[in-house]
Amino acid sequence: MLRTLPNLLSLLTRPRALVLAFAGSLLAISGAAAQESPAGPQAPPPQHKIDRVVGTAKPEAPPDLPPAQIISAFTKKEDLYQAERPLYSYRRTIRIQEFGPDGKPAGEYNATYQGVRSSSGQLYEKGLAAPETSLQYIQFEPDDAHSIGNVPAFPLTTDQLAKYNVKFLSSEKVDEIDCYIFEVHPKTLDRKHPLFDGILWVDQKYLEVVKTYGKWVTDLGPMRAGNLPFNMYETYRENVEGKYWFPNYSRSDDVYKLQGHEVPVRVTIKWSDFKLFPASEIAQPASTTPPVAAPAGKP
Repeated sequence: MLRTLPNLLSLLTRPRALVLAFAGSLLAISGAAAQESPAGPQAPPPQHKIDRVVGTAKPEAPPDLPPAQIISAFTKKEDLYQAERPLYSYRRTIRIQEFGPDGKPAGEYNATYQGVRSSSGQLYEKGLAAPETSLQYIQFEPDDAHSIGNVPAFPLTTDQLAKYNVKFLSSEKVDEIDCYIFEVHPKTLDRKHPLFDGILWVDQKYLEVVKTYGKWVTDLGPMRAGNLPFNMYETYRENVEGKYWFPNYSRSDDVYKLQGHEVPVRVTIKWSDFKLFPASEIAQPASTTPPVAAPAGKP
């Protein structure tokens, strides 16, 4: 039976809320990782409040199902979501904020894109308006901001599974949601194929990933977009049409270093308005080429 579409206006009120615990002890991917991503301002954006309730970790309690069975189940669902995601249009907004000494926003950059298909079937993003900015310190190219989030939405598909070490960490009940928590690390790294390094939260009942926290890495280290410092992303998912879980909210806090002083910064990415493309537009498979922004106002 299909589940009810969650309330897009609030992750705190939908039946299967994705407001999951972020237990510090479980998210210590490594000491080095923590140093790479200094904590930014802790107050979340007012448009999307996140309450983190720390549950009681049970590191020695085995899951109800064998970990291998859980992993097999959620990676197969990731295959399905990856195949279905290009069939939907969407709107993506990017907001980059600087924070002053008082912890309040001191400047921000905003850009909005629409996911569309070309006549050849390629999925790309069209700028809906020229980006607006009041940032005072951080400097970057618009293409750098647009490339944020252009990483695989579903990192652990069946064809990628062999590249990772996946370890069950714990079971945890948070906000009435029972989740299995898995730690994911690449087995080897090279320069051309970034891999995910982080944590997955898997719904115990439906065996599907509902949240991720981590970074994409190569043998050179964490990936970043141009001059922007962000690399550790906390990403939540939304249930679309009661059957597909697509990322709909991602956030990263970091520090921008400039001439001896540090400016706390945050990027917030939101995907919304998921709509199935008309049949005439999805007759051809979408290109796997990462989306490329078109100038605002041009198809």
